[in-house]
Amino acid sequence: MVIAKRGLILGVTALMLTGVTVIGAGIHLSSQASLSNNAPKELIDEVWQIIDKTYVDGTFNQVDWKATRNEYLDKTYTSEEQAYDAIKEMLKKLDDPYTRFMDPEEFKNMQIDTSGELTGVGIQLTQDPDSKKLVVISPIEDTPAFDAGIQAKDIISKIDGQSTKGMNINEAVSLIRGPIGSQVILTIKRENLEIEFPIVRAKIEIHPVKYSQKESYNSLGKVGYIRLSQFSANAAGEMREAIGNLETQKVSGYILDLRSNPGGLLYASIEIARMWLKRGDIVSTVDRNGVTDRQKANNRSLTDKPLVVMVDGGSASASEILSGALQDNKRATLVGTKTFGKGLVQSVRSVGKGAGIAVTIAKYFTPNGRDINKLGIQPDVKIPLSEKQKETLQKNRDKIGTIEADPQYAKALDILNKEIAEFQNQTAQW
Repeated sequence: MVIAKRGLILGVTALMLTGVTVIGAGIHLSSQASLSNNAPKELIDEVWQIIDKTYVDGTFNQVDWKATRNEYLDKTYTSEEQAYDAIKEMLKKLDDPYTRFMDPEEFKNMQIDTSGELTGVGIQLTQDPDSKKLVVISPIEDTPAFDAGIQAKDIISKIDGQSTKGMNINEAVSLIRGPIGSQVILTIKRENLEIEFPIVRAKIEIHPVKYSQKESYNSLGKVGYIRLSQFSANAAGEMREAIGNLETQKVSGYILDLRSNPGGLLYASIEIARMWLKRGDIVSTVDRNGVTDRQKANNRSLTDKPLVVMVDGGSASASEILSGALQDNKRATLVGTKTFGKGLVQSVRSVGKGAGIAVTIAKYFTPNGRDINKLGIQPDVKIPLSEKQKETLQKNRDKIGTIEADPQYAKALDILNKEIAEFQNQTAQW
């Protein structure tokens, strides 16, 4: 999710007002003033300059970027719309689906409401950089898409019968969004199946953190179960409240569920990591000049009790920053399946008259220097779910985080119980 703090949004998802999320990796929202004279050529040059100064790849995908500037400024434009088309064409040369121009309507869709509300179907989308297919990162819990049965890794092949071949994310968003109460039909390719999902658009209020006290089933005390669905602007505050309340209830350890969490604000992931880590690196970002920005723990952790983190293929970006930091610092055991693999950072800023541009400006690395882009993070303990188990959990959300129906949770609890026993023995010796 994205929202201001003039900071990076790593991993992230930029929630759109449509309820579709674009994942692009760290996003930096800038309020930098645009040109006073918004002539079409000046807008094109403004975008060109931003790419020239900040784009992560100094070779610009082996494109002569200066020649590209001359090519597009030598043309004649009679309207802003023509400039918009020229900019989009120019950016295609970079072959980077996350570096994109947004006209005023598309840019408006990119904004995040700090109240945590959005309108739409509730999915996070990315575009596969190789196949160019539109891929679902994950549906947001308690939204129409989630209730309909949309799953992580689903490929959207049609929107209301229109093929998505050659369609970019912004075009898809324009088709998926619409008035509350109206219906959109998404045709999904899932393995060898093609399934139609009629989905009714709705207003969605999102609280990213849900938590509860659960039985450990071995006389070691209660455990705290925290499910974090996305790194929105209020995620850190809600996480702090959850840990504080569970500490008051004297839980013996924690399970942090990051499954199907597509990411969000970088600073939210860093703040949350500091709640679990007393010391150590959290994440480093590296730009095209090799300049590294490193974020560290600040000795203000809220608990040192045993922690197990659950991840899956829908855990992306900011989720991977947090889980990677906890894993590399040996603060938590990761259980589940390999994460999505999104390790790019974007900057988002306004240009022209209400338009915007997202630019890939850096890559991020885990504390041990792992580049997880396209590779993902491997869990310490791999526990896949069958399609039937996934479907059961999606249709019966109250079964998520239960021993009976959620094998990943059952394994996480088993590991946590052993770690609690060891932790309590060590504490007793002291």
